[in-house]
Amino acid sequence: MTNPLTLRSISAAVGDLGWRYVLGTLRASVPVGSVRQAAEVAARCVTVAGDDADGHLWLDLRHDHVVLTLQTLGAAAVTGRDVELAVRLTGSLRELDLDPAPAGTQLLELAIDALDIAAIRPFWKAIFAYEDEAGWTGGTQAPIVDPLRLGPAVWFQQMDVPRPQRNRIHFDISVPHDQAQARVDAALAAGGVMVSADRAPMFWILADAEGNEACITTWQGRD
Repeated sequence: MTNPLTLRSISAAVGDLGWRYVLGTLRASVPVGSVRQAAEVAARCVTVAGDDADGHLWLDLRHDHVVLTLQTLGAAAVTGRDVELAVRLTGSLRELDLDPAPAGTQLLELAIDALDIAAIRPFWKAIFAYEDEAGWTGGTQAPIVDPLRLGPAVWFQQMDVPRPQRNRIHFDISVPHDQAQARVDAALAAGGVMVSADRAPMFWILADAEGNEACITTWQGRD
């Protein structure tokens, strides 16, 4: 099962398991009580994943949670194998009374608007010491990513004409689809303004009181 699935089918397949589809990955957070327990959870996940661990699974350990991420590395996509692993990992963790949850599964992207993406992309790649995202087929708009997967991805949005009246760098915060509206509401309650909801639930464009923009994005509407 290596062919990419539709985003709707991916989300439906893992929703009841505590996983969420976020920015080309499946992600879940497992609450733990210590770094030792986090390491035990990580070891169990690696054992369950077996030979697929290196090609599909990465983990972020903290003293109070472990973030699990699944993606078919080199394809820049979630495949059926990743969905199968989510099912198996959830079943194994529930045997320990540990339940994966979508809390803490957001991902941050930086978006740079450019008239000539090919001219500026190498600069950002060099200054961040980033690399091309393996498996991406989007040409010059392909994201660049932190090799250690610690920093946010950076992608490039094609401009047709200069826009000196607005910022040309904005933040994209990719969240689980069922948490997006709450995040938008919180931003508005904190003094933000809605610039556009025309493309919601794919994305909402918001701005702070001085006009600096950010987008709340989900997978919905992208199939």
